[in-house]
Amino acid sequence: MSSKGSVVLAYSGGLDTSCILVWLKEQGYDVIAYLANIGQKEDFEEARKKALKLGAKKVFIEDVSKEFVEEFIWPAIQSSALYEDRYLLGTSLARPCIARKQVEIAQREGAKYVSHGATGKVIAPWRMPEFYNRFKGRNDLMEYAKQHGIPIPVTPKNPWSMDENLMHISYEAGILENP
Repeated sequence: MSSKGSVVLAYSGGLDTSCILVWLKEQGYDVIAYLANIGQKEDFEEARKKALKLGAKKVFIEDVSKEFVEEFIWPAIQSSALYEDRYLLGTSLARPCIARKQVEIAQREGAKYVSHGATGKVIAPWRMPEFYNRFKGRNDLMEYAKQHGIPIPVTPKNPWSMDENLMHISYEAGILENP
């Protein structure tokens, strides 16, 4: 199969982006993984090794924590920005900080596309029928990971996703969102 082009994947090493990396390769893309350091506790070298093992052509790890604090966290705190007057916006604020560097890498590497594990639109697998029809949720992704030998940090008893950065930690999964 000839390549459909290069895609820079905002990669965390978690369930979604690890499966998306392998899936993008199955779809014919050359994948460049990009991991942003936004203050999370992460073994970046292990994440690099994992991405390469799963088939990424290259892996970039960029420390954007300074920009995240100065350009996103401080303005949010100064404006008392909260979601539903209750929740910090750490995950939402991190996305544009991550995406900005991702686009720089895509331009530098000549990649045609960018992708991520969230549900926005670029190459957003969770928005593509061929992905969401195949994977109805995290259980299907866990089975896919098992079939493809993808090491993942979740189990059926602990299926939640965690977003951690300098501002906060958020958790999500069906059992947490629909108790």
